[in-house]
Amino acid sequence: MARPRKPLLSRDRIVEAASSLVDSEGLDAVSTRRLAAVLGVSGPSLYNHFRNKDEILDAVADAVSVQVDLSMFEASDARDWREALHDWALSYRAALAAHPHIVPVLARGPGRRPAGLRVADAVFGAMVGAGWPPAQATRIGALMRYFITGSALGSFAGGFVDDESAYDPADYPHLGQAHLLAERGREVDEGAFEVGLRALLDGLALQYEEYARPTETVRRGRKRP
Repeated sequence: MARPRKPLLSRDRIVEAASSLVDSEGLDAVSTRRLAAVLGVSGPSLYNHFRNKDEILDAVADAVSVQVDLSMFEASDARDWREALHDWALSYRAALAAHPHIVPVLARGPGRRPAGLRVADAVFGAMVGAGWPPAQATRIGALMRYFITGSALGSFAGGFVDDESAYDPADYPHLGQAHLLAERGREVDEGAFEVGLRALLDGLALQYEEYARPTETVRRGRKRP
């Protein structure tokens, strides 16, 4: 029996094609008609794998969540809750920075997405295991998601133009170097994220003594200091 000229359609092929479209052209570029054309199949064949465009975008978002490192939350890892949150946040932001157009979908929350739910489960479990009460662990997970996804929705440095004349000292006496921000975008944005992350974690560390359970042994056998 002759082999088909094109690979059989699969969820993975659809997600890969949709991911490429999102990365290169944005969310509005994705439609079942466009995907079918890219994949060389008929439109209705996509519905054997996904019910609609929203399900496809959810799968694309989950493929990004899979890229987030969760090893720091494993019981065998030596990092404490603060170090774990810091390193996880860097990994999460790196994944979003590589796929910025899908961030609005991720920002809605995990819904039923398996990888997204594993991220939420890992963060919540680690915080409770470290001694945070469940309600506060939930708030920490929400806070981290707001901060990380918010940072990935746009670039502060990219909001300035590379034109010195746009920042007349008579009007903007403190923006004399603003035209240099665009070419230093990555440095500025990553530095701002690190500053904000450390400030956020410093604040949580101050709250830890107030909220953490004083008599319970925390994750990995460590006791609360």
